[in-house]
Amino acid sequence: MKKSKTDLLLARKQQNFSINARRNFLKTSGLIIAGSLLLPKSGRSNVQPKKLNDVGVQLYTVRKEMAEDPINTLKRLAKIGFKELESARSEKGNYYGLAPKEIKKIAGDLGMKIRSGHIHVDNDWKKSIEEATETGQQYIISAVLPSQGQTVEHYQASADEFNKLGEECKKANLLFGYHNHETEFETVNGQVLYDILLNRCDPSLVTMEMDLGWVVAAGHDPFEYFNKYPGRFPLWHLKDVDISTKKSVEFGKGKVDIPGLLKQADKAGMKHFFVEQEDYAVNAFESMEYDFNYLKTHPII
Repeated sequence: MKKSKTDLLLARKQQNFSINARRNFLKTSGLIIAGSLLLPKSGRSNVQPKKLNDVGVQLYTVRKEMAEDPINTLKRLAKIGFKELESARSEKGNYYGLAPKEIKKIAGDLGMKIRSGHIHVDNDWKKSIEEATETGQQYIISAVLPSQGQTVEHYQASADEFNKLGEECKKANLLFGYHNHETEFETVNGQVLYDILLNRCDPSLVTMEMDLGWVVAAGHDPFEYFNKYPGRFPLWHLKDVDISTKKSVEFGKGKVDIPGLLKQADKAGMKHFFVEQEDYAVNAFESMEYDFNYLKTHPII
């Protein structure tokens, strides 16, 4: 049937409307997609936590076992699934009586790596640096201040000393760092002492290893530190704590939000973490198996 002139005009208008509508739809859809890509991760739904496969352990957790039988202790840790190690100074030295190259080989044969080590800043400081380079580790950490004193001036002087130690470690291709406990979070003259270290230490010379358990035990919030000092905490001690006793417990039994903190790994600047527990429900190995399995059963590793 032959269409009238009016029908043709109406058909053309409808066609133009459809074309314009489609263009607007595509344009709007493109903006929505682009906008969603620009949204920060926290603004997206179904955010997946960061996958963390190289789970580390601080050997102070198994200090008794390492002192008695270091080789078999390392074998048991490897069997549980740990991939990275952080040593701790003992009466037998920095590596529980093992030579630096010896513990490096044992760990390597077991599929593990010495990543970090706690030392003392004392007369053996130079020796500690030499030994650390022999193990191939990346970090060397002090867990005590150069001297005692809960004063602003002492923390300022400690930060200055840490900057110097950081320079020495840098020359040896090591990264120097400091590990907190609870006392650093005392407030003196309106200042949190730990904040003095953060503000005065050179980030390029002094790494902050945050013990999450001690932060929470001291009544502070690690999340607030991640927001205030983003990127400043490349090393963690992953630890849960019973606030009433201030003793470490198996993951999920205390007040530390382990999964929530791991989701903030990027903001904190976390590169490596070490599971640490000083107190146990039964024994160190059972606690380590429990903690490792806790991480596996939560969508973290």
